[in-house]
Amino acid sequence: MEEVTQEKKSPLALILSAIFIFIAISLLIIYWFIPFNTIEFNSGPSHSNFTLNSNDSTDMQFYSNMRFPSNEISYTIAEDCTLQKQKDMKEAFEIIESLTILKFYESEKQEIEINCDQREYIEKGMFIAGEGGPSNITKTDKFSVILNGQILLIKDSQCPKPNVATHELLHALGFDHSTNPNNLMYNFSKCSQTIGEEIPILINGLYSTPTQPDPSITEVIATMQGKYLDTNITIKNQGLKKSEPAILEIRAGDKIIKEIEINSLEIGYGTLISIQNIWVAKISIEELEYELIYSFEELDKKNNNKKLMINN
Repeated sequence: MEEVTQEKKSPLALILSAIFIFIAISLLIIYWFIPFNTIEFNSGPSHSNFTLNSNDSTDMQFYSNMRFPSNEISYTIAEDCTLQKQKDMKEAFEIIESLTILKFYESEKQEIEINCDQREYIEKGMFIAGEGGPSNITKTDKFSVILNGQILLIKDSQCPKPNVATHELLHALGFDHSTNPNNLMYNFSKCSQTIGEEIPILINGLYSTPTQPDPSITEVIATMQGKYLDTNITIKNQGLKKSEPAILEIRAGDKIIKEIEINSLEIGYGTLISIQNIWVAKISIEELEYELIYSFEELDKKNNNKKLMINN
């Protein structure tokens, strides 16, 4: 029968065991009483304003009055985007649709192009979650018209809501960063951030203007040399849609002295018309009138007419 003997622990082993137990208890106390992460609790109403420094709505966008031509905006999502990023992007569209009069739809002729990148980008020790913004802007007297926008989704959102995709979508709609840490457009992301109420208000205000052209006579120069008229006319489409062909009438008093066909003009595009030696049969000329004639609806008919007083 084999004999079993119990070995007594040496004093060193007892000391090491005591140290181990002390360390374990200390770590447990640190775990329970010292916070390693921050948990935010809602203690009442908080600021939802886009910026705490200004109430001026123009501060919210890269340029004043930025909008797409129509409230129905097309998009494409690249095929190499993960299913999660595709889902986040479509949920972001739904969120903005629920708060505004905007509608988004998929189309090969996209106005917003969404791409994805699986690599991680770090800048100043921070992960870059995405990028977005207008890529083609035409400025008119009334609007900064966004013709195309781009979104790049890099890092998956770790929030219940698609904060990253929504943030970049608002960039593509022309919105700049907010200085309010509680706002979704703040440049550092937290899951608790929300869309400030000013954003939907501004979007609905901008897109309440109908999608119509607005051809206008922006400048007229005229010189009479005896009975002959030399004139330069600048016409520009200041609207949100391509204009249809029109007629420019030049009148001396109540008589039409010249009719000129004006071709269609894209948004923000213009044309310069220069005419020399127009015979004016009227004996006495006190006023010249220039007027665009057409039948289509437009934003503002007041800018279709220019009158010049003639100094004989």
